[in-house]
Amino acid sequence: MNFSKPPLPIPAQISLLKQRGLLFKDEHKASHYLSNISYYRLRAYTYPFQDNTKQDHPFIKTIYFEDIIDLYVFDRKLRLLVFDALEKIEISLRTKIIYYFALNYGSHWHENIALYKKQHRFINDMNKLYDEISRSSETFIKHYKQTYTQPVNPPAWMSLEVSSMGLLSKLFENLKMGPEKKKIALEFGLAHPIVLESWMHSFAHLRNICAHHGRLWNRRLTTTPQLPNNPIYTFLNNTSIHTNKIYGILSCMTYMLHIISPGNTFNQRLKDLLVSCTHTEEKEMGFVSNWRSEPIWR
Repeated sequence: MNFSKPPLPIPAQISLLKQRGLLFKDEHKASHYLSNISYYRLRAYTYPFQDNTKQDHPFIKTIYFEDIIDLYVFDRKLRLLVFDALEKIEISLRTKIIYYFALNYGSHWHENIALYKKQHRFINDMNKLYDEISRSSETFIKHYKQTYTQPVNPPAWMSLEVSSMGLLSKLFENLKMGPEKKKIALEFGLAHPIVLESWMHSFAHLRNICAHHGRLWNRRLTTTPQLPNNPIYTFLNNTSIHTNKIYGILSCMTYMLHIISPGNTFNQRLKDLLVSCTHTEEKEMGFVSNWRSEPIWR
């Protein structure tokens, strides 16, 4: 089937939404919003309130355009809160991975193929890392290139600082199981590195969503964290949760933040944010009914 839908002027977009049952308090303001936030981007927020099995997607709940904007603003605030927390986690992960392996295997340990499980993955990942190094405009990378001739590429504490979180998670997963990986996992309160590998992949996926201004509210994640069977510290009492919803990965984040940054305000800021938007259904984001009473959320 060929795509044949024409682009719609903003007044026609409003008219279409009204025909489908969306209410408006101020069409002039709605026009302003639609001139700065695309109709299609807002579609992700109207979707749960529509019957999407029908061709015209009628609204099945009384809801205003302004409510959709409230959800959009809430999601933006949630994304900024999560992105800020992920920064702390990512920096700590980089620091510990670089530190423990460099102490045992030297400045360029990351280029040692003997440390990795799968050689073809190692070659592929290193080529990506070298590309990221060559694109980097960081002063310390330029200084190394101008000052040293051998080794060709900078040490791990420079090279892995400019790698993406996604690439770092792939490199870590491919490293052979050994005391360094186990020590790093224990530093984050996890008894087994496989769980940390899972969390790193999930954090990288979540970070990419945030970095590209993607929707977190009501989203189903395609990369999900493995819940620990024997965490070092108190995790969740109720682990009967949907790990593809945002609550699961937020729980992993707050678990690590308690270790990385004791006294952090992530929990309270999240609770305050959830209260601020009356249209957010916590259960749709995977939050269990008594989640606020969980030790890691108190």
